[in-house]
Amino acid sequence: MKAHARLTACFDGTRTVLRELRSMAPLTLFPRRGRGSTAVVHLVNSATTPLGGDDLLLSVHVGPGASLRLSGVAATLALPGLHGEGSLSTVSVVVEAGGSLEYLPEPTVITSRAQHTAVFRASLATDAYLHTREVLVLGRIGERPGSLTTSSQVTRGSVPVLRQTLTIGDSTLDGSLAVLAGRRVLATDLVVGGPDLPAASGEWWSRTPLAAGGTLTTSVAADAVTALKGLAES
Repeated sequence: MKAHARLTACFDGTRTVLRELRSMAPLTLFPRRGRGSTAVVHLVNSATTPLGGDDLLLSVHVGPGASLRLSGVAATLALPGLHGEGSLSTVSVVVEAGGSLEYLPEPTVITSRAQHTAVFRASLATDAYLHTREVLVLGRIGERPGSLTTSSQVTRGSVPVLRQTLTIGDSTLDGSLAVLAGRRVLATDLVVGGPDLPAASGEWWSRTPLAAGGTLTTSVAADAVTALKGLAES
């Protein structure tokens, strides 16, 4: 299955309005009542996806001065294809001058035998704001996970902020201290355009200032609730 959903938010002088809201199954976009000048949209998977062979693309454009919160409502299950095919999901984001985007999807669960690639690309104006979170769960309870490659590419102006690729799903590597230390859940939280915060760490979480601005917080845990608590403690 191939699908391309598109969302464009613009500021009309008093509030953010949705100029384009185009869903394509299984990527379904539901507008909600906004908060102040911020537009709110929920992203719902209207079918069981991503399934092996799927190629899903979500394009988000936040215009000058606009403010958008895009959040998920349920966990995503990455499932294997009938013949071992991999699946791909891509989120492509543009935030223009003075714009603000919160992209907060629910966790992605990598089920047994799945081979999934998740790509997040963001191009930000120098004074734009971005807050995005990713929570990855290795398999359902009692299940060995498939494999996942996740890639993040964020630029601010013409300057790279973050270029990071991680592959998980190999039990030997995932058990090492350099990767997940045997934990089942990896959560990351990226903020660009917010206040400057110093490096910090706690029990199984760490916060790292990025050279080009912004902070990246990482938390590993045995379950998603504990991993998100680690992010909150930072």
